[in-house]
Amino acid sequence: MFSKFTSILQHAVEALAPSLPLQEDFVYHWKAITHYYIETSDDKAPVTDTNIPSHLEQMLDILTQEEEERESGETGPCMEYLLHHKILETLFTLGKADCPPGMKQQVLTFYTKLLGRIHQPLLPHINVHRPVQKLIRLCGEVLAAPTENEEIQFLCIVCAKLKQDPYLVNFFLENKARRPEVQSLGGLEGARGGLASPDTGQPHGEQPPAPAEEPRAAAATASGSPSDRHTSNNNHSGNHYNLVTSLLNLTRSPDGRVVVKACEGLMLLASLPEPAAAKCLTENTELVDLLTDRLAAFYKALPQSMDPLDIETVESVNWGLDVYNLKEDAAIFAGKRGLISFLSWLDYCDQLIKEAQKSAATVMARAVRERFFIPVMEPQLMQTSEVGILTSTALLNRIIRQVTSEALLQETVYFLLGEEREAETPPGVTRHPLRHRLIEHCDHLSDEISIMTLRLFEQLIQKPSQHILFSLLLRSLGERNYLENKPQDEPLENGLAHDAVDLEEDPLFGDDPSVDGRLSGSDWLSPSPSQSPDHGKTDGKTEVHKIVNSFLCLVPDEAKSSYHVEGTGYDTYLRDAHRQFRDYCGVCLRWDWRGSPKPLEKCDLERPFFEGHFLKVLFDRMGRVLDQPYEVNLQVTSVLSKLCLLPHPHMHEYLLDPYINLAPGCRSLFSVIVRVVGDLMLRIQRIPDFTPKLLLVRKRLLGLEPEGVNVDHMTLLEGVIVLEEFCKELAAIAFVKFHATATSSP
Repeated sequence: MFSKFTSILQHAVEALAPSLPLQEDFVYHWKAITHYYIETSDDKAPVTDTNIPSHLEQMLDILTQEEEERESGETGPCMEYLLHHKILETLFTLGKADCPPGMKQQVLTFYTKLLGRIHQPLLPHINVHRPVQKLIRLCGEVLAAPTENEEIQFLCIVCAKLKQDPYLVNFFLENKARRPEVQSLGGLEGARGGLASPDTGQPHGEQPPAPAEEPRAAAATASGSPSDRHTSNNNHSGNHYNLVTSLLNLTRSPDGRVVVKACEGLMLLASLPEPAAAKCLTENTELVDLLTDRLAAFYKALPQSMDPLDIETVESVNWGLDVYNLKEDAAIFAGKRGLISFLSWLDYCDQLIKEAQKSAATVMARAVRERFFIPVMEPQLMQTSEVGILTSTALLNRIIRQVTSEALLQETVYFLLGEEREAETPPGVTRHPLRHRLIEHCDHLSDEISIMTLRLFEQLIQKPSQHILFSLLLRSLGERNYLENKPQDEPLENGLAHDAVDLEEDPLFGDDPSVDGRLSGSDWLSPSPSQSPDHGKTDGKTEVHKIVNSFLCLVPDEAKSSYHVEGTGYDTYLRDAHRQFRDYCGVCLRWDWRGSPKPLEKCDLERPFFEGHFLKVLFDRMGRVLDQPYEVNLQVTSVLSKLCLLPHPHMHEYLLDPYINLAPGCRSLFSVIVRVVGDLMLRIQRIPDFTPKLLLVRKRLLGLEPEGVNVDHMTLLEGVIVLEEFCKELAAIAFVKFHATATSSP
């Protein structure tokens, strides 16, 4: 009670007294704090019952006012006093001792506000960054401490300052062997002794105010000599990154808000471009362990069986924003809370790696592969339980969909498909067991597993990774040995090889070579090397329409039903094909896929052709389109259409050119469909009222007819409808690719 009365009386006196010059006022408030420790013997009273918080706030106000009144970058006498008299060092000592109780909280707040309010660079000063470093070590020491909020705010303001000037991080990479004594004042008693000596605030013969350290010298100290830079994990040697360690400790807080702020601070530090900091972050802290251990823990906590639709449709998750209600989540489906927690942490890992300095990102992404994908996910994907396969494949599909960082995507792809670059051979398809198993699951006895795995690959081939397409497709087509090895003097049609296409005269091509005006060059569309100038040129439109009609006329008229229903013509596919092809070209532009196919004279046409495991399974399934469930057929044709959209000359030639001469024993997408149509022609003869039944099934699929009595041969009829629609889609893709326009879709 007496102390409160004293505080009120002091404020009244201050209000009546004339205003003092800023420096005198600043010294007055600091001396009021020091006198408390000299004169008070009772250390039990909480700091809130003293005038210390008020004096500290007044000191901050004075420093802020002083900076506002001076030119930018100029240090005033109050700031010089703070630096010269090592006020921050003294406050750290008092805060560490937490004397009086609650002082640590006041010191953290003072440091935070000082760094936040003052615009001139303070951290380069040794009498600032040294006590800041010491205070950092105090943060996160005790879980759920009463000062957690102040600790995280202090750490985050330090991170923000380092983000503004990344090179300052070198002051915070601490070599254990070179660490100075923490207590320069000999603990609290030393602080009391230091505070007891009279101080007028005037420089009487002491050393000048501590200057800002040279960053280069600080960086050298932080990095150490070559022998000092030998590092191992978990702080056994080399530099210590106490700022990261304290943030990592706070990620274990029971307070979700503190955890989110700690994660934000770690992301800021990971993004700093300094190589020494990136190296220290990944080698001498437990950040990588935090990322991978939590991923594994969240994944293992998921139910062994989950509905794939629940996994696929659960709302988008952004880390730090997963507000939830346990009862509501449990009522929707079992495991939703755990799934959101897993996806939220995955999103954080992905964003952290995306923002991180390049070498740090590579290390963290590789750790996710080695410590999470391989030991935790791979056994789930390789199991024989159909329920387990379905759940783990659906989770993998969601992971692929969510990953956006280049480094993590690359490691995910290497995990799934391996890193092999040489052409596939039939005996070599089992070299990478997981890749082999996943591709085999596209043709699983369980239709659900087949559909889910096909969706996974559809998602995969749309990701911006060249290695995905190379591993699954291009390494098998690189030598063009699917072509018949003919003599070079084969006859020409109209002065061109039968498969050459010239689009230069097409009016749809403009003069703008940019992606927005025209999809860079049609030269890659030509399925054969360019002819000599002596040869004539054929009309590009004629060639396009020949190819389009080849696909449109594949299905015989008696097996067509779309012309009986409005709005189901081939042109309905053009808009989607145009948009998707433009998007693909935007992704593939940096992969240097332009140009004509590899000249035949440079190809190894004698090597036996193998279409690759992935295309083999897809072609096999396409060959059974008349005997498979409707949902399976939709997914198979969806994956194949995505492959046909790829703007690579060999893919275009192999999948979309009906006129190529295939080598003996080879098949292409067109030849597979031709065989299906041949089988269909035989079956039609054995089904009475085939065309009316086909039309009825189409109308039911479109919702134009109510479900009624079962129709005989339903699987076949649905397969015929899928086949017709797929041929129209291929025709649209061929048309769009040959014209290679990139105007925005309406």
